[in-house]
Amino acid sequence: MNLEQQIEKISSFEHLELLANQIVEGFISGMHKSPFHGFSAEFAEHKTYNQGESTKHIDWKLFAKTDRLYTKRYEEETNLRCHLIVDNSSSMHYPKLKSNQPFYENKIGFSVLASAVLMNLLKKQRDAVGLSIYSDTYEYYAPEKGSDRHHRMILNTLEGVLKNNSNTKTTDTVTYLHQIAENLHRRSMVILFTDLFHSQGSEEDNDKIFRALQHLKHNKHKVVVFHVYDQKTELNFNFDAAPRKFIDVETGETIQLFAENSQEAYQKVISNYFKTIEATCLQYQIKYIPVAIDEKFEKIMTSYLVEKQKFA
Repeated sequence: MNLEQQIEKISSFEHLELLANQIVEGFISGMHKSPFHGFSAEFAEHKTYNQGESTKHIDWKLFAKTDRLYTKRYEEETNLRCHLIVDNSSSMHYPKLKSNQPFYENKIGFSVLASAVLMNLLKKQRDAVGLSIYSDTYEYYAPEKGSDRHHRMILNTLEGVLKNNSNTKTTDTVTYLHQIAENLHRRSMVILFTDLFHSQGSEEDNDKIFRALQHLKHNKHKVVVFHVYDQKTELNFNFDAAPRKFIDVETGETIQLFAENSQEAYQKVISNYFKTIEATCLQYQIKYIPVAIDEKFEKIMTSYLVEKQKFA
């Protein structure tokens, strides 16, 4: 069964954990065709053997099946601490979903499901996960832990984000990224899901955003930014020929125009904006990954595994 069929089978956010698990299992089952041979379907109990390590824990039966060396992993092992950050401002609840649309077809739903997918991977690899959620307030903080109870608590919180949608939340990214950075005391991988539209102000405002992102890197943390956007409308500005009223969901400001008359100019501005973000993140050694909400979750998982290998 492919991912699309799996997603159609379970589309209600009340089943977030089950949906995330099916997506991860589908990904793992196909990993033998990918370059990530070290991550097998059995990696919940095993890790790749590294030359120089003790050979007493090598699983020789698994070696006979795979022709690769793995060592047995024990319950108390935690190889990684990962802190997920979700931007929950009103702009993240775009596009507005129709009654029959799955929850993950807007930015916040995509980010919540992607977070649950990463949590599933972290749990399988016995890694610790924490969560921060912010908008115009610092809505939620949980430190990095690996217990089942902790995972359940975070999943319940993520489901609550989808249920409690406010149309009036602005974003104070700078303030709360600095606060989150102060909460991260042990070396962690920090993964941020945001649409970054709050930072389309002056050059000074953009500098403040990137200084906050750089603050997340203190204590040798690794920072990965998933820039979440709707490709059809937010990137391509692709609307029909009718006149439209555009409403800023955070400030309530409106403007009326024919989209096709402004499409070319808009695309130029947004393209330059994306390039600026990418270049600045590169300068600050922050991993920047733009991801459209209609893309497959393999991109999220593959990016995470690549960055984890670099971080280890």
